[in-house]
Order: sequence, then C-alpha cells, then structure tokens
Amino acid sequence: MSAPIQSLVIPVSDLDAAKAIYTTLWGDPHTDTAYYVGYNVDGFEVALAPGDVSGGPVAYADVEDLDATHAALIAAGGTERTAPMKVAPESRVSVVDDPDGNPIGLRGK
Repeated sequence: MSAPIQSLVIPVSDLDAAKAIYTTLWGDPHTDTAYYVGYNVDGFEVALAPGDVSGGPVAYADVEDLDATHAALIAAGGTERTAPMKVAPESRVSVVDDPDGNPIGLRGK
C-alpha cells in the first residue's frame, strides 16, 4: 500500500498570531477562514487550524479507502484519535495514534 503524504495540519491556539508568522514565511494563504488557513508550499499543503495544540502537527496520508485504512490501522494496534469525518465536499479525514501516541492522519473519500 502506498499512501503519499500531501498535507500537514498544525493546531494553533491563536489563529491570527500563527497566521502572521506563517504568512511572513510563505506569503498569503490560498484559504483564509476562521477554522482553516491553508498555504501551498511548493505543491505541499500546510494548514493552520484552531484546536488542541497538545497533540502536535498531523501529517495526512492520502488513501483510496479511508474507512478501510482507518480500520486496518486500528486492527494493527493503533488507537482512534478522531473518527472519519467530512471536512469538505469531496474530502474526509481521520487520525489514528500509533502505540507511542504519534498521530497518523488519513485523508480520503
């Protein structure tokens, strides 16, 4: 199974403060909302999202079948951090922690 990593979501406690830093680094974001600020960094998506910063950034692997991959990772010993959920019309995400608590993000349909 090959699951390319195409995006990184960084949780932030203050979206405006974080946006000032990352906009200085990468220029204006392509998406700028109250719940998601996205930057295209040479074809790689880096996003800021308000949330619990204790879990750290999450790299998202693109998968063909989100539900099957999510279930397979749990069967292999992972722990569900977030169940599959719709985040855009054609995109769903979930997060499974490995045995050490490191997040594995999944993005698919």
